[in-house]
Amino acid sequence: MKPLRGFLLVVNFKTYVEATGKRAIELAKLAGEVSRETGVTIIVAPQFTDIEPVSKTVDIPVFSQHLDSIKPGAHTGHVLAEAVKSAGAEGTLLNHSERRINTSEIADSLKVCSDADLLSLVCADTTQASVNIAKMLPDMIAIEPPELIGTGISVSKARPELITESIMQIRKVSHSVTVLCGAGVSTAEDVSKALELGSQGVLVSSAVVKSKDPKVILEGMAGVMISERRSPVSGVD
Repeated sequence: MKPLRGFLLVVNFKTYVEATGKRAIELAKLAGEVSRETGVTIIVAPQFTDIEPVSKTVDIPVFSQHLDSIKPGAHTGHVLAEAVKSAGAEGTLLNHSERRINTSEIADSLKVCSDADLLSLVCADTTQASVNIAKMLPDMIAIEPPELIGTGISVSKARPELITESIMQIRKVSHSVTVLCGAGVSTAEDVSKALELGSQGVLVSSAVVKSKDPKVILEGMAGVMISERRSPVSGVD
């Protein structure tokens, strides 16, 4: 597994038709091109059925959108960590507002991620949730108030205090976890504001996936990251 360094740009494909099947591969290729051109680490999170074809096509990190805290066995319909690892995933999203799990499930899921050598990106909707999750030692936390997801209104603009307060409280618990900003991040300006507030990257979705020219959007967001002079602390190795 390659170390993830610098600012991170994570693209959640969700279940949009624009990022399903062959279109998922094409979008991942564009992300890979922008990553190579800019040097910014771009992570893509396609649907489960697209993990293997995407991971075989691009050389950027591929994450699953979820996995279950199960061991191999009789668990029909569940998602096994070893299965997404075998398909080519290097990590997974957990606890997204559209796939919420409880605290004990987060802890159990982080354990199976560690056992399967998968990176973990856990979403949190409040400062307290961020702190609670940080204590479980995930690799990354994405601060995402659910009411702003998909609105085009960035949390970095609508609720900047949530970002700054969460980062401050997280750092009291862990200096290694990488903190990202999500929910409504749609433009390069949103990314710039997120980094200004102390975020080490962003988690985006519809602004890229549903764009008529996703490469232009990715280039703009990555461009902000490479123009940043300060060096973010990244705990993901």
